[in-house]
Amino acid sequence: MKKKVLTVLLATTMTAGMLAGCGKSTPAENGGSDNAQNTENNADDKDSASDDKTEEKSEVSTDPATYNGKEVKVWVADNAVDFTTKQVDSFKTAYPQYAGVNFTVEPVGEGDAASNMLTDVQAGADVFTFAQDQIARLVTAGALEAVNPDYEADVKSANDEGAIKASTVGSTIYAYPITSDNGYFLYYDKSVVKDPSDIDKIVADCEAAGKNFYYEINSGWYQPSFFFGTGCTLTYDTDDQGNFTACNVDYASEKGVVALKEMIKLSKSKAFQNGSSADKATDAAAIVDGTWDAEAVKKMFGDNYACAKLPSFTGADGKTYQLSGFSGYKLLGVKPQEDADKLQICDDLAFYLSSEEVQLARYEAIKWGPSNLKAQESDAVKSNEALSALSEQLLLDIPQGQYPGDYWSLATGLGDDVITGKLTDKTSDEDLLKALQKFQDTCNSYVNK
Repeated sequence: MKKKVLTVLLATTMTAGMLAGCGKSTPAENGGSDNAQNTENNADDKDSASDDKTEEKSEVSTDPATYNGKEVKVWVADNAVDFTTKQVDSFKTAYPQYAGVNFTVEPVGEGDAASNMLTDVQAGADVFTFAQDQIARLVTAGALEAVNPDYEADVKSANDEGAIKASTVGSTIYAYPITSDNGYFLYYDKSVVKDPSDIDKIVADCEAAGKNFYYEINSGWYQPSFFFGTGCTLTYDTDDQGNFTACNVDYASEKGVVALKEMIKLSKSKAFQNGSSADKATDAAAIVDGTWDAEAVKKMFGDNYACAKLPSFTGADGKTYQLSGFSGYKLLGVKPQEDADKLQICDDLAFYLSSEEVQLARYEAIKWGPSNLKAQESDAVKSNEALSALSEQLLLDIPQGQYPGDYWSLATGLGDDVITGKLTDKTSDEDLLKALQKFQDTCNSYVNK
């Protein structure tokens, strides 16, 4: 069994700037071990002896000679390279046995990491950040090592439930969560939109002001907000190898028709614009977008910048529905290694980079919203308007699991049928149901392909 390395306290090695305003927990406080000297001094402790005997664990080497000269490649997003490089330096101080390891931090974003890893696993990074929707493909390709068993309980208890689900394939945790900030909510100009809680009122305010409301309804990411809002389901089950074993979908239903009708209704407004990029938005007074565009939206709305959870809507059946959606996460993965000592380095680094202290420092440096529960409760994170709106929305959302690649183009096709007028407010309920049945049947066809 892989064994977590015995380390000195993080509090003595983390930089002062990183710890400013943070709780100074240590590997031991997060469920890890105390330093090697303390363990040796307590070798006679009966409980420790019993545990060691029962689990038959042997401590890994803390001799730097064991690790000197080993090469570890790390991939992170471009805007996280400088931050991660500094954290790797702190990691080498906290784990002095790794002082002679050669770490290389390269700019490969979470959107590209999986594709690059799948192209050539051997040439890929040893530790890499990726978006959670890629985890099944990575597991299937043999590009992910399961989380170190000795860290598994710590990872589960430290991070929010959605992040843990996103890190799990079958019953196995394959990644270390680092963010819970990949979701969408409403940005709006508060001088125009007076009530952000109701989509009809948002549309009316935008129309009256001659402004636009951006919502990307032909995206497999944003489109489910209508269907999930009316209570529909669209998820896939996977086995431990990442293969799709079942599709759970009920779009072809009365509640699915209600959702589709709301999409059609929105698309007919003169204020509607299909899109979700603040940089490309013009004359906007409202946009459904994520935290990654917060600075662009602030620039666009200025002093009238405001954020809120997604609005509700009154369906064609007269009932009120709250828009829901996907929640998403950034994860740290470790590539399987033939060299057990190198694998230990990678596991320890991933655990360190996903810790409470580093997640909070990462937020302060580049504004990535933490998945760590304690970090989420910090004053700095709670005062962020975009993250606060997202946090409220995530309570209503469905953690994005794994979806077949073909699903995304299928969802685009359904949205395009609305935007181009193939499906309109004149389309009968029977024909809308047929369109949804075709969509649903296609979703089911992706299982066990």
